[in-house]
Amino acid sequence: MTTVRIDQTKCIGSGQCVLAAPDVFDQSDDDGIGVVLVAEPPAELLPGVRDAVDRCPAQVVSLEE
Repeated sequence: MTTVRIDQTKCIGSGQCVLAAPDVFDQSDDDGIGVVLVAEPPAELLPGVRDAVDRCPAQVVSLEE
């Protein structure tokens, strides 16, 4: 099982995760903090998730495979 997480306590709200994988991530309307929409994404979404992990300037997006 593959699990996606965002450490919301350290997220700076840059939105890079949403740009990389909009089907998996969103941002809170209140404060712009990243939100995981699909905690266990299907295989076809994993390349975007990996891109989101690489793009995150705060390094708070993780993928556990």
